[in-house]
Amino acid sequence: MSTTKYPIILVHGIVLRDVFSLFKAFAGIENNLRKAGYTVYTSDTDGFGTVENNAAQLKEQILRIRENTGCEKVNLIAHSKGGLDSKYMIQQLGMENYVASLTTISTPHKGSRMASTLYRLPKGLAKFLSMWIDFAYSMFGDKAADSYAVCRQLQEGPNQVLDNLNVSDKVYCRSYSAKIENLKDDFMMSIPYVIMRYSDGVASDGLVSVESAQFGEYKGECLDGSVSHTEIVGFSIKSNKRERVYAFYRKLAEDLAEMGF
Repeated sequence: MSTTKYPIILVHGIVLRDVFSLFKAFAGIENNLRKAGYTVYTSDTDGFGTVENNAAQLKEQILRIRENTGCEKVNLIAHSKGGLDSKYMIQQLGMENYVASLTTISTPHKGSRMASTLYRLPKGLAKFLSMWIDFAYSMFGDKAADSYAVCRQLQEGPNQVLDNLNVSDKVYCRSYSAKIENLKDDFMMSIPYVIMRYSDGVASDGLVSVESAQFGEYKGECLDGSVSHTEIVGFSIKSNKRERVYAFYRKLAEDLAEMGF
């Protein structure tokens, strides 16, 4: 097996982030890739930071990795909002020469129906909930949590952050979607899935529709069969599906190696 030319950075989305040594955003995926011989890092970005804020944090981390390792570029494998943070960093923060590839997984490139639904809550209630979320995540290590602004940024429809957010041709871009088919797979994600599926007929992983996840070279669904938004990063996943998730990430890395990245 050949390894990748450039290090891999797993870029997490909202909610799931590394919390000290107690919780890992990508569960055992990082360690599984390392055991397979790859150089892997996980992004040290806020769990509820805005796209602009997290993009700046990701840029700082990449520059540190380049300085410490001497690598010319990195490969980004981003889940959910992490894909938007990555796109913004590449396009708006001048990082196109330092990123070899961007793989997005269940990223809401066209927004999230659930974010739109939550943002329509009474403003007072939404602000109150956001205050407590931001407080909790500041305890978990967030430097600039702003869950209310994040919800606004992830809405569907005209969006000054998401619209026209493209990536330089210098960076190879591909994307994957996920889809829940069995509500028993993930109870937490089954609730938003039902809202999206039965109110609008939209196939989704619970938070991001298949259509919204498409960007760059769309490669299809992550796994054959049912997989939720959180299962694809190894969280709340049944043991009989965990190895398939690990194998998916190893295949991503193998493909990057074969392409010279």
